[in-house]
Formats: sequence, structure tokens, C-alpha cells
Amino acid sequence: MSLYLRILLILGALLTLWTIAKRVKRNKILMQDAIFWLVLAVVLVIMALFPGLIITLAARLGFYSASNFVFLVVIALILAKEFSNSSEISMLRHKVEELTQEIALRDLQDHEERNDPSR
Repeated sequence: MSLYLRILLILGALLTLWTIAKRVKRNKILMQDAIFWLVLAVVLVIMALFPGLIITLAARLGFYSASNFVFLVVIALILAKEFSNSSEISMLRHKVEELTQEIALRDLQDHEERNDPSR
């Protein structure tokens, strides 16, 4: 693994840590999301500090270069997070639709009760 890639991994990890710390301080990120990004930053640092491990894993798995393996790991982690976010967004959309329908029904009932001459 090239020195350039190792430096890039460490800088990426430091940037991730700085961004997460800033958002946690301002309460703009949930702790479970912060933990994911912190774990990703730690994975990046481990990859940068122990290139022999990455080179060995890449060779055993049939990659032509360790950098391809690093990119695959990072892309896989980000795709996993994207899938998790998509699932959560889908559930939240469903809840919003249910709440909207419930509010509309309550408003309709209130309107009918106010306009009912028998009361």
C-alpha cells in the first residue's frame, strides 16, 4: 500500500472524527449514527497503520492491489449505511403518511361535530 494512500486514509479518518465531534457537540447527529462513523474512522486508521494486514488480506482474496481492497471495504461499509438509512427513511415516510391520515380523520370528525344541527 502506497504511502500516499496511507496518508489519505489517516486524513480521511481525522476529518471524519472532527466532523462527528462537531455534530455531536451541537446535538445534530444521533449517537448510533455517530458510532458508525467513529467505527469507520477507526477502520481507516487501522488500514493505514497496518498495511501488511491489508496487503495479506487483499492477496488472499485475489485482489490485484491493496488499494482496490481498501476501496471495496470503504464502499461496502458506506453501502451498508446507505441501506440502513434507506430502510429508516422508508419507515419514517410510512409513519408520516399514517399520522397525516389520522389527523385528517380527526379534523373531519371535528368539522362534522361542529356542523351537526342535532347537537
